[in-house]
Amino acid sequence: MAVFYGVLVSVAVVLGVFYLIKIKIKLGIQILITMAIGILAGILLEDSTIVFSTIGQGFVGLLKMLVIPLVFFTLISSIINIQDIFQLRKIGLKTFTLFIVTAIIASIIGILTALAVSPWQGIKLSSVSDFEIREIPSFSEVFLNFIPSNPFGNMVNDEVIPIVIFSILIGVSILLSKQHDQNAIQPVEAFFRGFSQALFQLTKMVIKLSPIGVFALMANVSSSYGIETLLPLSLLILTVYIACIIHIIFTYGSLIGVIAKVNPFGFFYRAFPAMAVAFSTRSSYGTLPVSINVITQRLKVSKKIANFVAPLGATINMDACGGIYPAIVAVFVSNIYGIELTFVHYALIVLTATIASVGTAGVPGTASIMATVVLSSAGLPVEGLALVLAVDPILDMARTTVNVTGDLVVSLIVGKSEGEWDQGAYEDN
Repeated sequence: MAVFYGVLVSVAVVLGVFYLIKIKIKLGIQILITMAIGILAGILLEDSTIVFSTIGQGFVGLLKMLVIPLVFFTLISSIINIQDIFQLRKIGLKTFTLFIVTAIIASIIGILTALAVSPWQGIKLSSVSDFEIREIPSFSEVFLNFIPSNPFGNMVNDEVIPIVIFSILIGVSILLSKQHDQNAIQPVEAFFRGFSQALFQLTKMVIKLSPIGVFALMANVSSSYGIETLLPLSLLILTVYIACIIHIIFTYGSLIGVIAKVNPFGFFYRAFPAMAVAFSTRSSYGTLPVSINVITQRLKVSKKIANFVAPLGATINMDACGGIYPAIVAVFVSNIYGIELTFVHYALIVLTATIASVGTAGVPGTASIMATVVLSSAGLPVEGLALVLAVDPILDMARTTVNVTGDLVVSLIVGKSEGEWDQGAYEDN
């Protein structure tokens, strides 16, 4: 009977979404409505998890279908649209610098928030002997995994970082080839531009289903995690969410207001669809199609910038997964185990967390590896990570939202600095 009610509610939501589309309700409002309905449905229909999970994973599957083609074709398309190597280097330097600066700020916010809230209060250290430590790959292993030795194999295995590198190399090669024989390379350029355009149309079709996917994913989360799981670590959850909100409002809001000279509230309103999908899917890569669509259609940044910054950001811009979260976990674990941290410890945590934030792959769960790296570098018990894993999916929702928001912020700032932002269209949107 519970499954029947789950199906009934899901069908009602699908019909409701199509009605909202018919009367031209904006996508952000649609997602906000279905997100609230999903949370309520999950609480009331706990035994309908299989229904919500199936629909939600189906939506995630459609997003994943787009990821590899988008990364490959849009990155190459953006590079050949840049026209010259100097401009590519300038855009890349601006993008990477912003990612590093926000990562440093993120790790500092994580430490200060943890010290202010004290999320370890009321938690007793229990046995964690059954905790299996996540293996930290060696530097050589990480380096070799980045090399696209078999690009088609990387595509099949959804290994995004090698594809990003391969796409950049192909794009640069096309730019260099144009200098020698522009006529010979024009058909290649036309192919990548045409395929990118087709992918954008497919992306728009999938994004229209976002309200349904968000409903199902939120219903699944709220029905899967009861109060008994969340209550003991409620202070830790609160700490992570406070730090993420502070980073979004003050760090990103300041960058948007001061550097881009744009009203932050208007920006966040336009960015909301991507933030909501990031919150529900918990994957920067999975949100990539929505991010590119939001950057071009709602923020009015050119495809040239969007197709370059967004895939790169989904790969290396992890302010929350590599910055905020490992810093909070380090402070949390040190206090649980009664280990006093010195200024050197905090400096080491910031440094390691910053490095981790640009090396975390944008998929659910890998923040645990980055937390392991930070704990190890600070000389803290890695086993303490077991204390927080029960609520990791809840924390990952906030972390991914921060990561994706950062990609949107950097895209707008870089777009404006390069004259690739249509301010008039943005204000009219």
